[in-house]
Amino acid sequence: MPSSVFDSHLYRDAFGTPAMRAVFSDEAFVAAIIKVEIALARVQGNLGLIPTEAASAIARGGATVKIDYAKLKAETDNVGYPIIGVVHQMAPACGDAGRYLHWGATTQDIMDTATVLQIRDGFAIVKADLDALDATLTAMSRRHRDTVMAGRTHLQHALPITFGHKTAVWLSMIRRHRQRLAQLTPRVLVGQFAGAAGTLASLGDRGLAVHDALMTDLSLGQPTMPWHSARDSLAEAVAFLGLVTASLAKIATDIMLMMQTEIAEAFEPFVTGRGGSSTMPQKRNPISCELIIALAKAVRQNAGLMLDAMLADHERATGPWHLEWIAVPESFIASAGALAQARFMLDGLIVDAPRMRRNLDLTGGLIVAEAVMMALATHTGRGAAHDLVYAACRRAMDKGTVLLPELAADVEITRHLDATRLAALVDPANYLGTAGAMVDRLVGRA
Repeated sequence: MPSSVFDSHLYRDAFGTPAMRAVFSDEAFVAAIIKVEIALARVQGNLGLIPTEAASAIARGGATVKIDYAKLKAETDNVGYPIIGVVHQMAPACGDAGRYLHWGATTQDIMDTATVLQIRDGFAIVKADLDALDATLTAMSRRHRDTVMAGRTHLQHALPITFGHKTAVWLSMIRRHRQRLAQLTPRVLVGQFAGAAGTLASLGDRGLAVHDALMTDLSLGQPTMPWHSARDSLAEAVAFLGLVTASLAKIATDIMLMMQTEIAEAFEPFVTGRGGSSTMPQKRNPISCELIIALAKAVRQNAGLMLDAMLADHERATGPWHLEWIAVPESFIASAGALAQARFMLDGLIVDAPRMRRNLDLTGGLIVAEAVMMALATHTGRGAAHDLVYAACRRAMDKGTVLLPELAADVEITRHLDATRLAALVDPANYLGTAGAMVDRLVGRA
């Protein structure tokens, strides 16, 4: 029976996706094991280590074998690993050639290489989602290049920005993750074939030839040395997923805050009943944001678990390896869930530009006090300008008025800045710096 959010009939499509669950299913793992065993026999047949007829029979047997999962589970529970159980079920399907199965290999060779094949398929899904998010955020940044809103620091109004500038910041993270994925793929997608203690002693002087041919057959990279107990590449894979989901959680945090009743500048897509409350009919909760943030926390915990798994003893670990069996599938499924929620949310994000402008005007021009100060500073010096504008801001706040009349009433200010100049300075749309140029520079790049 399902017992976690990742396989629950209720929650699994909120916390993951069918595609990624399929990649890391028992059936997919066993299929990957069989694929590696067939490839091993094929290259050994080509190199003359086993009869070519045996290699062909193993390929046929592997393609037709029907795995008895109850039997495999029982043997896995007993042995601790599924490889022997799979080989025991493959061998009869291969006839006499079954005796050449798993020739010169060790359990971890097959399991590690099968896991890398799963990771390759998992990365393909992640890449497609990142590419789609890039396209969505690129279009959004262009569309809202000039949509003025309040920039916020420490949750307070800071200076005006544009919503396109904000989304371009999000986009820049996604672009870096796409670069990271391309960079780490050659390091992570390498197979494993090194024998009992990493020396391939059982194959004599033919070990490296089999090793290299196997990696070529599986379209995997060639490791420089065995990595039975050097687990940095798999740890990097999960750490990468931690980075991706943390960036998605940053985006979700921004949108969740913008959905607050008092802010109301952007909203997750409207779907009847989504985000509702059992008691408060008016509620529209940030469901995707909440799921993304939770999933990101789970992946970050697993990234730590993978660092723990790197502490492998000698040439074969006595337990840390098993941590990967927990962390790798769960991290990929959780990341797929977060990416799917982000795609849904951003593809249909509802942006209220008029509300952004109203919120920008809440402080009556105080948000651009810096603009007035900098313009005045060219006449009075920065220190004096700061004091004059600060005093005008305090008067406006104390009286509950807007900034412009207080500036216009100060002769020390109007001596240098006339009414037209002051009116232009307190318009937030005139104090955006290079926000637009920054957006153009980013979205204009491939």
